[in-house]
Amino acid sequence: MRNSLTRLGNITIVGLKSIQRNKMRSLLTALGVVIGVACVIVSVAIGAGVAQSVSEMINSLGSNYIMIMPGAATQGGARIFTGQSNLTEEDAEAIRREAPAVAYVSPQNRTAAQVVAAELNWSTQIFGVGVDWPFIRSWNVEEGGFFTDQDVRSGAKVAVLGKTVADNLFPAGDAVGSTLRIKNVPFKVVGVLEKKGGNMMGSDQDDVIVAPFTTVQKRLQGQGSRIGMIMVSAASAEQVSEAQDQIDALLRQRHRIPPGGDADFMMRSQEEIAQANQQQVGLMRNLLLGIAIVSLFVGGIGIMNIMLVSVTERTREIGIRMAIGARGRHVLLQFLFEAIVLSVFGGLIGILLGVGVATGFARIAKWPIVVSPMAIIVAFAVAATIGIFFGFYPARKAARLDPIDALRYE
Repeated sequence: MRNSLTRLGNITIVGLKSIQRNKMRSLLTALGVVIGVACVIVSVAIGAGVAQSVSEMINSLGSNYIMIMPGAATQGGARIFTGQSNLTEEDAEAIRREAPAVAYVSPQNRTAAQVVAAELNWSTQIFGVGVDWPFIRSWNVEEGGFFTDQDVRSGAKVAVLGKTVADNLFPAGDAVGSTLRIKNVPFKVVGVLEKKGGNMMGSDQDDVIVAPFTTVQKRLQGQGSRIGMIMVSAASAEQVSEAQDQIDALLRQRHRIPPGGDADFMMRSQEEIAQANQQQVGLMRNLLLGIAIVSLFVGGIGIMNIMLVSVTERTREIGIRMAIGARGRHVLLQFLFEAIVLSVFGGLIGILLGVGVATGFARIAKWPIVVSPMAIIVAFAVAATIGIFFGFYPARKAARLDPIDALRYE
């Protein structure tokens, strides 16, 4: 036992001295592993950050959220999109009355305009919605209140501001009760929404003004009863699919679509939106991981190449060691130890570099990242495995050298 520990200690000392004698070569050998491990850390961090951001974005849409949008129509046997909405306020009211699985319904129109308040102005988007909109979007009012059903029916010129709009038009914090002008139409501010934050695409969700959809239709868009979209919230997460079936049957009946005919509307649920986005995130994550794996593989080949060169350079040294009693397995362990040390050393530097790059990237690009402890552990384990895998062949070659031939080597 004591002899084994002594031999192991000698192997460790000799291996470390060999690495120390060739500092620059050792550093360059480990560089491939450094880059590979750093790539793994960064790619996993970015992928996890994007996945978390997508999840937050989907959740920010609302509770049990379903969107009903205009779809293509069949004209002359061809499916075309006319560019005009075929959804009406009556459709929304019918869904509210006749779809038991639906809890909240809100029409929605959208436009953009330059908004003026006193000497300040701000370009933003205006949503025309119904009174159920805050419940569908799970978006509370921070100051003041939301407009009422009476405001919607009468087309009242009232508005609720997103936090970004309120801060830019009313920096003193006196938005509620003030007046602003949208396309030269005066609106009274009745409330300010709580801060929602940005979405995955970098858009500011708080850069918005919400007003009764009837007012937006008549005063800002000049259109009739057509609406751009119907927003729905199912009564529960388990009833989302049931709500979609009920809405589909109802709208097909109202729009006189024959059985088996193509619908002139589209529906997207919160779950469907999440699945579509997760697929895109998965593709991006796999691409980044592929690049990282290639980098690690290249780093492993670099280690094997340098170790083979080292075996050639130290052939005479190997012969002397064998001549004084070292066995093949001792030589194998020495060179394998050197390869593992280089890969583990490169793995440690790669982890530090990866965490640093990921953190710096998040601060500079304002991109969400999540540094996973599991990713760090896996990257470190992979680095050690690379040392064993790519270091075994050079170590085995060194161990199989004939002592006499090695001593004669010049």
